[in-house]
Amino acid sequence: MFRVGYYQFCPSFGQVGPNLRRVVDALRRADADLIVLPELAFTGYCFRDRDELASLAEDPRTSTTIDALTALCHEREFYLVTGFAERHADKYFNSALLIGPHGLLDTYRKLHLFDTEKACFDRGDLPLRTSSVRGLNVGMMICFDWIFPEVARSLTLSGADLICHPANLVLTYCQQAMTVRCLENLVFAVTANRYGTETRPHTELSFTGQSQIVAPRGKVLHRAPAERDDLYVVPIDVEQARDKHLTDRNDLLADRRPAFYRELCE
Repeated sequence: MFRVGYYQFCPSFGQVGPNLRRVVDALRRADADLIVLPELAFTGYCFRDRDELASLAEDPRTSTTIDALTALCHEREFYLVTGFAERHADKYFNSALLIGPHGLLDTYRKLHLFDTEKACFDRGDLPLRTSSVRGLNVGMMICFDWIFPEVARSLTLSGADLICHPANLVLTYCQQAMTVRCLENLVFAVTANRYGTETRPHTELSFTGQSQIVAPRGKVLHRAPAERDDLYVVPIDVEQARDKHLTDRNDLLADRRPAFYRELCE
């Protein structure tokens, strides 16, 4: 069995160091193989503009935040997927990073920017792909990617057993929609959301919490409360995600007819 979970919390805007310490302190008691953290877990979400984002974003290759998370992974012998404000040359991405005991393993940059993110972040430019973590194939997506079924399906076609989904959700639809994503692809998914209200001079947003772990066929294994910290880990059976039969005669991937779906790519 593979032990997967999330840590839901309420980051403080711009307080990278305190947010990092909060995560490290919470996860030092976690017994897991992989834990998912929220979107933009260390910077907070409501950037005033691109200049403010630039002042807080980090290059993962030289980031002391990543160094601390790597040390935590080494100490606890687990892996992390975390949201991250990534600086890469002159671009800034809303990213998800896969980190293990020996450092950064993979990066995903959010393809579908939500609302005011378009004024600050560059659009993601990396392909959807999976990484192997202790024999489990892990794919990453971020927050608003949930509404585009092509994302979860592309990760499934790349072999994903588990979709890791850092989020800062403000709409109320995602948790229910992700049960459908897991049914239509027969995969596991962990949505790690934040909670609380972020008040800035230019805006205020409230986040929905209710992080969750969903099994193939859309069964919710656990859903967090809406307004408090929650660390939860559950064992999953990877073989459930590798059997794509909905019935004895229906394989969800083998029964596809891509020749009739060309409009999706035009």
